[in-house]
Amino acid sequence: MGAPQKLVVMEGDQTGQELLEEALRVLDPQITGVPLEFVRFDLSLENRRNTKNQVVFEAAAANVEAGFGIKAATITPEGAGDVGSPNALLREAIGGKVIIRTGRRLSGVRPVAGIHAPISVVRMAVDDAYNAREYRETDESGDEIAWRVEHISRRNCRAVAEVAFQQARRMNATVFGGPKWTVSPVYEGLLKEEMDAAAERNPDVRYKPMLIDALYAALISHEGDALVVPTLNRDGDALSDMVLQLFGSIAGAESQLLAFDDDFRASAVMAEAPHGTAPTLQGKNVANPLAMILAGASVLPYMAGERAAMASRAIYEGALEAIAEGVRTADLGGQTMMDEFTDEVIRRVRTKLDVWSALGDTTVRY
Repeated sequence: MGAPQKLVVMEGDQTGQELLEEALRVLDPQITGVPLEFVRFDLSLENRRNTKNQVVFEAAAANVEAGFGIKAATITPEGAGDVGSPNALLREAIGGKVIIRTGRRLSGVRPVAGIHAPISVVRMAVDDAYNAREYRETDESGDEIAWRVEHISRRNCRAVAEVAFQQARRMNATVFGGPKWTVSPVYEGLLKEEMDAAAERNPDVRYKPMLIDALYAALISHEGDALVVPTLNRDGDALSDMVLQLFGSIAGAESQLLAFDDDFRASAVMAEAPHGTAPTLQGKNVANPLAMILAGASVLPYMAGERAAMASRAIYEGALEAIAEGVRTADLGGQTMMDEFTDEVIRRVRTKLDVWSALGDTTVRY
């Protein structure tokens, strides 16, 4: 193995931290052959309070410098004036512009309708309805009027469109959907313009633009091939929650935050599982580590070197094959304990990498 690549590890709370440790077991260089150095930051609620969120900014800076990060689920306190959620702070400090969330079918888990192929939602991570300026005023009749001033930029729309077509090419998927550009041709039409332009630059990728209200209806009855859905920030927030649930469980999903260079190449990635801290499961060794394991695997293809891409493929295949062959935790109807599931994934990853090496197979297939 060569010089180690730093992977920034953002520790969390409760079961979220336990699941992170399981994912790191799979990413161990002795398992994958990928030279990694885990650089840890404690983002637990207690430490965020103790440092007044300074640790969040330190973790973000390290993620930008290293280029790669993985984050555990963290507690968001409800009280006003508390430290709040670290996610928005990380997103801004890392410079993340796009979030990719991918839902996929798990063997033995019944999806909604006939859906079976994976669906990725490529969501604008900044601007739009979030952090918009809001205010209220009273009109001449005495009625109270609420206003919200929001914006999007062409550069961020281009990032969403570019990533959507890149993701579709990797998945052999169709870029599907879009904003409500007919009602909002100036504002939401900006994203549609960039989608159309990206389609011209990527003629090998299937493209089917569709208004977002029609998209919701189409997804409920979709039984076809893989899809990639580009969205504005608020649309993507709502849509990704729905899409993940279409597969009957969010256990097979992972989330990535991406920052970009001037040529829209990923300059930093932070991966996490889409679930919360599950406090009722803490310490019981029964939680499902699949989503966190897949989050770890999703970072590897962005790293240099063939070995990282091969290890990612081995983790994805090993974890999903284990589910298909009945190695399942209680949430998926099985009896496998959390650490036992991770052990099985590790066994399969080792076997795959050994066999591929013996065959001289270094082809990365997605």
